[in-house]
Amino acid sequence: MNEIKEYIEANRPRFLNELLELVRVPSVSAEPKFTDDVIRAAEYISRKLKEAGAEQVEICPTAGHPVVYGEKIIDPSLPTVLVYGHYDVQPPDPLDLWNSPPFEPVIINKNGGEKIYARGACDDKGQVYMHIKAFEIMMKLNTLPCNVKFMIEGEEEVGSDNLGVFCTNG
Repeated sequence: MNEIKEYIEANRPRFLNELLELVRVPSVSAEPKFTDDVIRAAEYISRKLKEAGAEQVEICPTAGHPVVYGEKIIDPSLPTVLVYGHYDVQPPDPLDLWNSPPFEPVIINKNGGEKIYARGACDDKGQVYMHIKAFEIMMKLNTLPCNVKFMIEGEEEVGSDNLGVFCTNG
């Protein structure tokens, strides 16, 4: 456990900077004007999965926004965990209700901890990123106990219309 804590502490600034970089991407799937940003977010997730140690990472086109798929199979006889998440976000409107720009993260010390305020910091980029970093830690420390597959989509906020087709046709 100490080795894990040491890795986290040694990489904390990088972890934070990477997360902030991701939430700065306005990957609003509901608005066509953000299509390039949605793709940019998929590319970022793909790159971070590869850097963490995932294999067969690919950005899979759909009729809408892409699904990022990656896996690490350490032993086919072991169980496999599927990590699902999404990198798209809701539109930030109305903007006048925000205390800061929605895609410029602000870190505030609150209730004894730091809180990140930005569109997607919680739903769902923060959780996706957390899973990728946990995977990275297990890969770096050689403690991954099972096979892992990642399926990170770009349309959850608009109903995941193409996810079923992706899962069926892969």
